[in-house]
Amino acid sequence: MTHDVRPAAPGRKKTPPQQAVKSGGHTPTGTGPVFQHYQSAVQLLQQGKFGKALAAFEKLLLTAPPEIKERCQMYVSTCQRQLEHSRLTFLTPDEHYDYAISQLNTGYYEEAREQFNSILAAYPKADYAFYGLALLDSITGRTLDCLRNLAQAIELNPRNRLQARADNDFQSMVDDPRFTELLYPEIP
Repeated sequence: MTHDVRPAAPGRKKTPPQQAVKSGGHTPTGTGPVFQHYQSAVQLLQQGKFGKALAAFEKLLLTAPPEIKERCQMYVSTCQRQLEHSRLTFLTPDEHYDYAISQLNTGYYEEAREQFNSILAAYPKADYAFYGLALLDSITGRTLDCLRNLAQAIELNPRNRLQARADNDFQSMVDDPRFTELLYPEIP
């Protein structure tokens, strides 16, 4: 890789290419080993290898330039939170459902989906878990999954039909005739 070397403007310091960093909410870029380690740690995080990613980001914090230190700290927190979730145990299915809903409400949609599916793996007739998945599907724009999960929730517990009629989280589904038919089957 060759770099165009120009004299620095008077009164301005020249920054060597390996120290040039883009910041301001974007992923830092660079050519030095710190940036390579940073990219490797991000890949570990994306692959769901939270323990290894945590160790890599903590090691980076010791030598990271200010441009990436804050982002590394954020990723450390993310890894710790993910590792904490994997150690969760619930005394009752209701407690597990409450946790899944809390994840949904805070915008951790994939974690919420995992929790609802985990409930269904242990309790295949858990109408409330199907209802939770239907809510999640509505919020995330998965129309067919929403209809399928809500139909299952209603089949297992007809009271879910009444609940869904009043639930604002299904707002994105209101104009879909299949949704209306599901909630109001008695109206021709």
